[in-house]
Amino acid sequence: MIRELHKKDIDRVAEIWLDTNLKAHDFIPPEYWKANYDAVREMISQAEVYVYIGEDKNELQGFIGLDQEYIAGIFVWREAQGRGIGKRLLDRVKEEKRKLTLNVYARNMGAVRFYQREGFQIVEETVDENTGEIEYFMCWEQSPWDS
Repeated sequence: MIRELHKKDIDRVAEIWLDTNLKAHDFIPPEYWKANYDAVREMISQAEVYVYIGEDKNELQGFIGLDQEYIAGIFVWREAQGRGIGKRLLDRVKEEKRKLTLNVYARNMGAVRFYQREGFQIVEETVDENTGEIEYFMCWEQSPWDS
């Protein structure tokens, strides 16, 4: 089930955010993610966030965070990855938005491939000034025939 974030979800969402970033971005020092944890936790409480609750254990297993049409991230708990949760979260947002954009690190090839499979195109290559890493700015637009 996908639903909007509740206040009681914030700790779990922040935990998933940190765990997933540490795993997916092993090319960035762990201290970077840990140093940003409190700020991100605060932003989560003020953002548009949808969470995925697993039917089997009724446990929050993933989330997608948005700032209007910009996807701040899709994060799925490590034990729940590979089950289509990220795609379901993205599909939920695609139902409401005509256009979506995001940034993804070029070295996170799994994420780059995922977004390309989901119809996102690389629009621009930039360097993240906080990490020095190359990242792609990607965009998806709803087809006029999908209206």
